[in-house]
Amino acid sequence: MTRVEVRPTAKTRKRRRRRRAMSLLAYIIVVFGLAWFFESQGTTTIILVRHADVDQPELQQTDLALNARGRARAELLADFLDTVDVIAGVNAIYVSPFKQTQQTAAPLAQRLGVEIEVADPYDVVGFMKTVLFEHKREIVLVISHSDIIAPLIEELHGSKRIAEIAADDYDDIFIVSIPWFGKVKTLQLSYGVGWTPPG
Repeated sequence: MTRVEVRPTAKTRKRRRRRRAMSLLAYIIVVFGLAWFFESQGTTTIILVRHADVDQPELQQTDLALNARGRARAELLADFLDTVDVIAGVNAIYVSPFKQTQQTAAPLAQRLGVEIEVADPYDVVGFMKTVLFEHKREIVLVISHSDIIAPLIEELHGSKRIAEIAADDYDDIFIVSIPWFGKVKTLQLSYGVGWTPPG
């Protein structure tokens, strides 16, 4: 029996090339679509810090100016967050309506050219909802008061085991990492007047 070789016609070859091109195009669209999806669903990082030192730390919701040690600590906080490069740096800074939080934020805001936004941290649900909605995939610094930091972290589904912050404790920094999928992580670090920037 003799086998007859059938060669594809020009029309058949053209059809095959078109099918391959369409498959390749579909593959590229899927790859870019997935890349966009994962990028758009990236991690949001919220950094929470108590305001720097004041002379009457027990007065939470009172306008108090930072004392000399507090001004030095505010500069160290700026050094700490300026030199610890977390991907792209701080994108937004939120403070309470009180002077001590605003003065703590001022050195870093000035260095980064970021506008300080004033909000009520005691509206825990509304405040955190706004921050997460407006700063998805960004790094946000929240400078607040010792009695509200733990509730804010809990609202973000972070650690529920944050110890009460003592009246004279100003050098804790809490980093809450909120991925688009998976568990929220809380990292507690310390910075303070004894801390010096690397280099």
